[in-house]
This record gives sequence, C-alpha cells and structure tokens, in this order.
Amino acid sequence: MRVLVGRGSCGEAAGAHALQKLLQQKLLEEGCDIAVETAGCIGACFLEPIISVQDGDAFRDYVRVDNTAVEEIARMLCGKPNKASDYLMNCEDAQLLKKHPRIALRNCGRINPEAIQDYIAAGGYSDFTQKDILAEIKSSGLAGRGGAGFSTWFKWNAVRNSQGANKTVIVNADEGDPGAFMDRAILEGDPHSIIEGMLICAYAVGANEGIIYVRAEYPLAIARLKTAVKQAEEGGYIGKNCLPDFSFYVRIKEGAGAFVCGEETALIASLEGERGMPRLKPPFPAEKGYFGNPSNINNVETFANVPWIMQNGGAAFSAIGTQTSKGSKVFALTGKIKKGGLVEIPMGLTLRECIFDMGGGILGGKRFKAVQLGGPSGGCIPESLLDTVIDYKALSETGAIMGSGGMVVMDETTCMVNMARFFLDFTAKESCGKCTHCRIGTKRMLEILQRITDGGGREGDIEQLEELAACIKDGALCGLGQTAPNPVLTALRYFKDEFISHIRDKKCLAKECRALLTYIIDTEKCTGCTLCAKKCGAGAISGQLKNAHSIDNQKCTKCGVCARVCKFGAVKAE
Repeated sequence: MRVLVGRGSCGEAAGAHALQKLLQQKLLEEGCDIAVETAGCIGACFLEPIISVQDGDAFRDYVRVDNTAVEEIARMLCGKPNKASDYLMNCEDAQLLKKHPRIALRNCGRINPEAIQDYIAAGGYSDFTQKDILAEIKSSGLAGRGGAGFSTWFKWNAVRNSQGANKTVIVNADEGDPGAFMDRAILEGDPHSIIEGMLICAYAVGANEGIIYVRAEYPLAIARLKTAVKQAEEGGYIGKNCLPDFSFYVRIKEGAGAFVCGEETALIASLEGERGMPRLKPPFPAEKGYFGNPSNINNVETFANVPWIMQNGGAAFSAIGTQTSKGSKVFALTGKIKKGGLVEIPMGLTLRECIFDMGGGILGGKRFKAVQLGGPSGGCIPESLLDTVIDYKALSETGAIMGSGGMVVMDETTCMVNMARFFLDFTAKESCGKCTHCRIGTKRMLEILQRITDGGGREGDIEQLEELAACIKDGALCGLGQTAPNPVLTALRYFKDEFISHIRDKKCLAKECRALLTYIIDTEKCTGCTLCAKKCGAGAISGQLKNAHSIDNQKCTKCGVCARVCKFGAVKAE
C-alpha cells in the first residue's frame, strides 16, 4: 500500500503541503509506519486537495480533503473504524479519469516525481537502442503539441540529416498562454518522461546536448526538474557514455517569462544570451539553430508522448485519433466550467463532449456562449459549432487553432468585445517590438477595443479593426504576431452583433462592460431596507426607510456594489 498526496501547483495552492505533514503525524500517532509520499496532479484540479491510496494497480482517490478527512484517512490506513469513504471521489468523476487513454499524463499523480525508481517501475528508461526510432515516430503520426501541429518525425529527420557536430535537443517549456497549464503539470508530475523523451530524440538525431527552457514563474517545476536531472545523471541514464558510444548532457535554462519566447527562434536567441526576438526563416533551426548548429525544438507534451510510443509502438499511438490528427491531446479546461483542470482526450472527440462530459458543463446553470482555443493565437468558437471535432484541420476551419491546449469556456455573462480586448491587451504587452505591424498594429487595435468597451465606439471601428488585423497578419515576422488578431477576427465573425450594440446602441448585451451599464431600482421589489444606500460610496442612492429608493445616475460610478448587496433583487443593470 502506498499513500500519495497530490502536490502539483493546484494542490499546493489548496494546502496539500500542510495536509501531507498532518497525515504523516496522524499515522505516527495511530502507531502506523506508513510513508506519505508526494505526487503530481492527476488532472482533477477542481477536487483538490487529493490524497490517493494505491493497492496494487488500483487507486482510491480522496478529494477535497481537510483536516477532518486526514484524521479519517489515517484511521482507515491503520485499520480502525473510520468515515474515510465520505471523501472518496464519486463514481462519475472516477469514471471520467478512466474513460480515455492517458499517455502524456500517464504517470501524473500516480508516481512520486522526485523518485526515479517510481518512474523506472512504471516502465521508464527502458532500452530503445535496438529500435528504429525515426520509423516509430513517423508511423505514430505524432504532431508537435506546442501549437502549430508540425510533424515531429519531419523535424527530427531534418536535424538528423543536417551537417553539424554540435546538435542540440531543446524542450520548449515556456508555457505562456492565458489559461494553459498542461506543460507545468507534466513537469511537476512526471519530469523523467521529458528527460527520457529528450534522450530518445538525441540518440535518433545525433545530439549530445539537451536544454530545457522553462519559465522562471514555474519554481516547483524547476525544482523537480533539477532533482530529476540529478537522479538521471547519478543513475547513468544521461551523461557521459549513458548509451553505447553515446553521451548526452542535460541542463535547465530559466527564462524570463516572455510570451514571444514560445516561438522557437526567439527562444534560441534567449538561450544565446540575446533579447528574445524572432529571426527570419529560413534557415530553420533544424539547419541552423542554437549558436548556428542544427537544433530540434519540441514542447513538453510532445516529448512526454515519446517514451510511450517507443514502449508501445508507433502503430498503437496512430490507432488513436482521426485520419489527420493522431493520438491524444491534453487540454486545460478553465473559465466558466464546473470541473476545471486537465483532461487528456483522444483526437476526434467533439468540443461538446469535452466541455459538457469531461468538464461537467457550465457553472451556475448558465448558458454556454463560446470557447476560446489556442490562447492569444487562437480564436473563439460559438455554441453553433460545439459539435466540431477536435483535430487540427477541423479546428482551423472555425478560425481557431488547437494551440498548446488552453480551453477557456465562456458563458452568457461574457462580453465577446471585452474578451477580444483582453487577449489583444495581452498580445500588445507581450509583443517583442521587432515588427512595426505587430508592435504598433496590436496597440492601435487595442485602443479601438478599449474605446468601444468604454462607451466611445464609433462607426467605422469594425472596418478599421478588420483592416488592421489583415495588415498585422501579412506583415508580422513570426507566427505569434501573425496570429495575434485571431481572437478579434473570430469574435467579429461570430459575435458581430455585440460589437454593433456597443458602438451604435451603447449597450453591452452581456452586461459586463461597466461604462455601458445603467443601474436602476425596481420600486416594486425594493423594500426600503437602505442597505444599498449605506454601501454606495458615491452617495448616489437616496430614499426613506421602508420606502422605495432611487439612483442618481449622474453620481453613480457603476461599481455594481448596490446590485451585489441587494437581498431582494431590486437593483439591476440595464
């Protein structure tokens, strides 16, 4: 029997560290010599903190654990009367975890990420030297999971065939999309899978150096990566002569968290000590990358799939998914969703199945409105397209992209104009500034969107947004700049009525943009309790006790406090 406490970033934020110490203490008090170990996140972030008990190959997951639950679990582990079953994950959530194959997330939450022996026991670091690595990767159909969906085999083969003695394998762990946290979870929960994936790639292409480029905002991931690298070196799995006539050294580079460094040439510039800015292609990194040498760059999730493919065969991976998109894909479900967290689904599932089956549907019983895929480089998909299958081709036809896997769900209270403004604000701030079109164009688009949400929209704004978007897409140097207008373009494509309402009627249909709201009090519902008047910092509400109140809209700052504190639903925004 093993006891594992989920201590990914989500678990840590929920207090898992203190609960682990408490559980160990309670076990000692009960006289039980059972070690309480650390694990990563199993993906069910909405159920944190989670304690998992392993019996053989079976796991029992105790969720939303508090101090009382810890005491009951301790008694259960020691064979004493208990109520630990009250905290077991319900059958529906347990079945969802088992419903689809877990490949990239196969070990997350199920092994101790700080114990190499756990990874080895799960099949890690098995011998692959007798296999045709490139043939297996080609037959798997594995596409890069960083966003573009480019053929992994093609990139590896290009590096293998390039001339150069100092080839490098680089992991892009500069995860910067708002709402995305797949790479972080894998790094925190299964770091050895990334190191082994790098090793397999390096052996196939003839590289002796590996670099993991990870943003410094991921301190837990970095700490566990450092531990894993040290353990792999000490175990002889990487380093000098780690394989017959082959050496492979791995180091970690902490990035400054610039979104543009998710673009491979900007990442290389950062590694070389320069400012992270994209470079012209060609030459591509496979030919001339890190310090002018052939380099292969894949993201975390891509490398996490590689050891599984080598153990199970490329055909097994290719058997999952669709004709054009093979294998499984990890998504970070976030936003107005009941069951936020990580889900790994086979390619070909529909957006509806992912959001309403895996994610449990919309919070608070509200109506689904749109889902944002691909982060700032992606786009929003409306309710009418919920049955779109999740693969690279089908998603691109909607105007969105697969991206790295961020899936932000929005309900009827989300203003799509403000959503577009939010993503443009992010893109404009993260622009490296190298291209005039991106540096200036995104700022001009943001200014227009800000003006519209502030109530100053005017005729011609929509046309100007579309014109600027076309210029940025045509003129930006890198893929990040070229896709920056996507959230605005898809919002205009599917929700143009909201833009028109903002501009012509000065109304926000979702009632989210404060500048376009007018607060009124329903005199039939108002009881004259005076609570709204007492809470109004602007002194805009007047009325006598037990008599209907009114709002002076000249004084009203539209903060919304009155609506939030009213117990009778008398205050509403129009």
